Amino acid sequence: MVDNKRAEYPSFWRELPAAQQPIYPDTDALKAVLTDLRSRPPLVFGGEVDSLRKCMAEAGRGRSFVLMGGDCAESFYDSVESIRRKVQTILQMAAVLTYGASMPVVKIGRIAGQYAKPRSIDVETRDGVSLPVYRGDSINGYDFTSEARTPDPSRMLEAYLRAGTTLNIIRAFTTGGYADLRRVHSWNQGFTSNPAYMRFEDFADEIDRAMRFMEAAGVDFDTLRQVHLYASHEALQLEYEDSMVRNDFLSGQRYCASGHLLWIGERTRSPEHAHVSFLSSVVNPVAVKIGPATSPLEVSSLIERLNPAGDPGRLTFITRMGSNRIRDVLPRLIEAASVDGRPVTWIADPMHGNTIVSRGNYKTRRFDAIIDEVRGFFEVHKALGTIPGGIHIELTGNDVTEVLGGGAQIGEANLSERYETLVDPRLNHEQSLEMAFEVAEMLRNE
Repeated sequence: MVDNKRAEYPSFWRELPAAQQPIYPDTDALKAVLTDLRSRPPLVFGGEVDSLRKCMAEAGRGRSFVLMGGDCAESFYDSVESIRRKVQTILQMAAVLTYGASMPVVKIGRIAGQYAKPRSIDVETRDGVSLPVYRGDSINGYDFTSEARTPDPSRMLEAYLRAGTTLNIIRAFTTGGYADLRRVHSWNQGFTSNPAYMRFEDFADEIDRAMRFMEAAGVDFDTLRQVHLYASHEALQLEYEDSMVRNDFLSGQRYCASGHLLWIGERTRSPEHAHVSFLSSVVNPVAVKIGPATSPLEVSSLIERLNPAGDPGRLTFITRMGSNRIRDVLPRLIEAASVDGRPVTWIADPMHGNTIVSRGNYKTRRFDAIIDEVRGFFEVHKALGTIPGGIHIELTGNDVTEVLGGGAQIGEANLSERYETLVDPRLNHEQSLEMAFEVAEMLRNE
C-alpha cells in the first residue's frame, strides 16, 4: 500500500535518498531562485496535461501509438531553425506512422525542458585536471572550466525562460498552419537526394492524392491545420520540478507545470527514493525508464507507488534493454504488470541500451541495433498478447553524423564530420524517417 505520509505530505521526497542531484555552493542563491520560480506562471496547463493522459490511455489500449522524440540534452543556445527542424522531423515521422499504419499518433517531444541529464560519473578529468561533470545547461556549463562546471542555480531561471520560449515556438508551428497535412511536401524541402527522402516524397504524393479525394468528397479540412505536440522531459532536477508544481484553481489537483509528461530515469527509479516519491504527488502522466536489471518486483512496486488507483494513462514504462537482451528480459516484466492488473502503457526506447564507443572514441549507436530492439519489442508483445504502445527516440532534425549506418551508410570515419551532441548520439533527420517507415511496417503486421 502507498505510505499515507507520502500521499499527505507532498514534500516527503526531501526526506528520501535523491540520486543525481547537483550540489550548489551558494544555498542562499538557490533559495532565492526557487522562490522566484514558484511565483512565475506555469509553462503548461492542467487541461493540456489531462488531454495527454487520455491519449496515453488510448495508446495503452492499442487505439493509438505514441511517438516521443527529441534531443538527448537540449541547449540554451538552440536556434529557432533547430527547433523548427526538430518539430518538422517529429511531424514527418508521425505522418508516416499515421498514414502507414492507419492509427492516430500521439506526438510528444523531448523538448522545452530536457536541460538536465543523469551521468555515470560525478567528476571529469582532462590532462590531470578534475572538474564536476557536465549535467545539462540547467545545472552547469559544457566548457571545461571551473567557473562553467560549478552548479549555478540561476541556470534554472534560464531553463524556465528557454522552455517558455520553445513552447511558444512549438505552438506557433503546430497551430499556425505549418503542420497542415496539405503542406506535407514542403516539410521535405531541400532533402531529396537520398533514399529516405525520396521515399518520403513518394509517400507525400500518396497523401496528396488522398487529400484531393477528400476535398472532392466535401471533407472539412479545418481539423488538419493544427496538431497537438506535447512536451516531456526527465524530471531529474528535483528542486526545479518542485518549484514548478501548481494547484489547479478548480480541482485543487497538483500539476507539475514544467511539462505535460515527466519521466524518471533508469538511475533514479528506486520505488523508495525521492524521484518516485515526488512524481507520486502530482497528477501528470508519468513514465519510468526500465532496463535489463529491473526485476518483476520493482515493476509491481513502481505501479503501486505511481498508480495505486489504476488510472488509465497515468503510468508508462519505457523499456531500454538493448537489442541483444529485450527478447529475454522484457517478457517477465510485462507478465508482472499483467498479473498486477492496473493499466500500463508500454513504450520502447531502443537508443540507450545500444550505446557503444567507436574506435575513434565517439559514443555512438548502430542503426541496425536500434531497429532490431524495436522489432524485439513488437515480437514480445505479440507473443504475450499485450500492446506495444509507442517508441521513444533521441533525434535531431539536423544532418548530424552521430549514429552508425542507415541509408546514408554513416561509418566510423564519418562520425567526426558532424558530431554535435552534448551528451548522447541522436538519429539524424534521414535516419529518423527511415525508422518511421520501419515502425509503420511493424504496426501494419500487428
